[in-house]
Amino acid sequence: MGEFQIRTDLALEAKENCEAEHETIRGVKVEEQENREAEIYTTIVTIETENGARAMGKPVGTYVTLEAPNMSSPDEGYHREISEELARHLKHLIGAEKLSDKRILVVGLGNREVTPDALGPDVVGNLNITRHMIRMYGRISEELRQAGVISAIVPGVMAQTGMETVEIIRGVVKETKPELVLVIDALAARSTKRLNRTIQITDTGINPGSGVGNHRNAINQEELGVPVIAIGVPTVVDAATIVNDTMEELIGEMEKMDEIWQLSGVLHALDQAEKHQMIREMIAPNLNTMFVTPKDIDETVKYLSYTISEGLNLVFSGKI
Repeated sequence: MGEFQIRTDLALEAKENCEAEHETIRGVKVEEQENREAEIYTTIVTIETENGARAMGKPVGTYVTLEAPNMSSPDEGYHREISEELARHLKHLIGAEKLSDKRILVVGLGNREVTPDALGPDVVGNLNITRHMIRMYGRISEELRQAGVISAIVPGVMAQTGMETVEIIRGVVKETKPELVLVIDALAARSTKRLNRTIQITDTGINPGSGVGNHRNAINQEELGVPVIAIGVPTVVDAATIVNDTMEELIGEMEKMDEIWQLSGVLHALDQAEKHQMIREMIAPNLNTMFVTPKDIDETVKYLSYTISEGLNLVFSGKI
């Protein structure tokens, strides 16, 4: 049990796991918001102390989680509402009333060749980049007069470059001197219900690959010398998570049947970590490192990347 870790990049799930194990979380504040008309549910988890950070397994900072059940559906009108909600929270974290003089570097993390990991590169591909236009021609239009100085990079992954991602970004930051780095990456979730339906925004930076066990150097203010905001969407879950969700459904059905109620009671008494550990011991060894993504991930990543890029463009253009 000591080596067991539930793999999730979402602070909201880390909080839920602590509550499921009846741990007292001090130094953590939670605020919930609900937009019933748009079906967007927002949870803001603020880790205020080092004690809270240790309990959550996350750095001190603010974690905004947007949950929208139909986020992966091809409804452009609905996606616009999500983009606007994302833009409002992002502008609040940036903390600037206007971005016309703000230099921002956007980093699209991930591997273009692996669809569930292509979110970051795809978002960058849809952004309105302005740095080169402003440097060459000045703010010659009303649109450019309101826009931030936006540049972007897709650094790839270590298997492609032989370099830590943070090394590449550190070099770009040194040359271009942005005031803020904005990182977009695909995440891993513990719950299949949040897969492709959740956006997390945080001002603490990111550890690329941590959700799937590939621990790369952190990309944060301490490493880069400038504030780092990270945006991510969970696109994969591990095999044990899927089995656990199925087990929860099974327990629920078993409790309705008198003849096997006693067995369901024993299973129900296990906490989240114990159930995950039991599942990992039961499933075949070759499944322990398997991560799963939906079959329509190609289209889903396309919609999600468009939704996030539209939110960023709204902020960068000064329209929100």
